Amino acid sequence: MNHTEQRNRLRAILADSQCLSPASVYDALSARVAEAVGYKIGMLAGSTASSTTLAAPDLIVLTLTEFADQVRRIMRACNLSLIVDADHGYGNALNAMRTVHELEHAGVSALSIEDTALPTPFGQAEGKESLTSIPEGAGKLRAAVAGRSDPSLIIAGRTSALKIEGVEGTLARVKAYSQTGVDAIFIVGLEKLDQLDAIHAATKLPIIIGSAPASLKREELAARGARIVLQGHQPVAAAVKALHACYSHLFNGGAPADLKSTIASAEEMEKVTSADQYKQWQRDYLR
Repeated sequence: MNHTEQRNRLRAILADSQCLSPASVYDALSARVAEAVGYKIGMLAGSTASSTTLAAPDLIVLTLTEFADQVRRIMRACNLSLIVDADHGYGNALNAMRTVHELEHAGVSALSIEDTALPTPFGQAEGKESLTSIPEGAGKLRAAVAGRSDPSLIIAGRTSALKIEGVEGTLARVKAYSQTGVDAIFIVGLEKLDQLDAIHAATKLPIIIGSAPASLKREELAARGARIVLQGHQPVAAAVKALHACYSHLFNGGAPADLKSTIASAEEMEKVTSADQYKQWQRDYLR
């Protein structure tokens, strides 16, 4: 499956009536495992990329080059339709256009560009967020749309306004961003269905939700225009916990054989690394 086919598959999901959740992936191996489980959609978050690439928090210290390189590694290994969090577009509107160039070439199916003022401005209180102006946010999105070469690439305008400006401010941004040519609206901070009702009434675009309370059922979200809802990034946290347990066991003198029930078998590792394909290539080209 080529990248355009992957993008069109995601477009079909956004045009459908269901609300699905992607697999949170962070490298080529995790993407392979997610695909083996049955996922068709993956999500690479900026926070996940920062933690797995740099072992750093989500403070916009990861560069576009590093992020795009990680995307390329993932997309070489799988056929997932990959959604990525492109943060603020790594700068102004021209940087956002460059971000689209790089991530489209790397193979993403969809990317979101947000209106949070990033990196954290000097003097801003810890834990507080601020937003760019609506004209600046809309300008970035127009530049992003202009920057794509493949019209099947999905660009989402993302806003954190619910947490900062409330419903009224969010609706103003949703209406403005919906006029920029983007393909979806990405909402962060949703807490209640009446918020989603208002957002759905303000845009005809499909909605992506960056997590929602467990009390809000997928069917309820779907009925209000939501087509994707994130579930957090538990896989990378699970991997950290598993690594810690494994390393601790071995460091403290535990026998490798004792780990058998908690680690992938040799057969599972061969499957996830496409060992049979490589063996065939060895037979075809090294003899």
